[in-house]
Amino acid sequence: MDAKTVGRAMRFLVVGGGSALVQVVLLGGLVGLVHDRVAFVASWVGSTATHYLANRFWALPSGRRDSTRQLGEYLAVTGLSLVIQWAAFECFYSLLGLDAMWSTVLAIPPSTVVVFLILNYRVFRARQA
Repeated sequence: MDAKTVGRAMRFLVVGGGSALVQVVLLGGLVGLVHDRVAFVASWVGSTATHYLANRFWALPSGRRDSTRQLGEYLAVTGLSLVIQWAAFECFYSLLGLDAMWSTVLAIPPSTVVVFLILNYRVFRARQA
């Protein structure tokens, strides 16, 4: 990886960590108020909004001018992320019997690499020199 990509990856990881923190805090506030699966999805939505804004404007600045299409592509990628995270969550929650918090925390990493690659090289591709 070149230095520019490494820098973008580091900022992406900071954004991912912050977004994961948002998800865990929201989940912690919702568990006990709503069903665990509803809490998972609601916390994922809040985390994803944070993730989009921080990536779009800081971690992965892009030279693209087609913002509407870019948002659509981002939503498709986050849909893929949700599928990966939901499958992992269900494995930990239903199959292994972990609680909602641990299941959520462990469900986040599996999609991170896939999401970074797609966002970095397609959705928020770097400005051309």
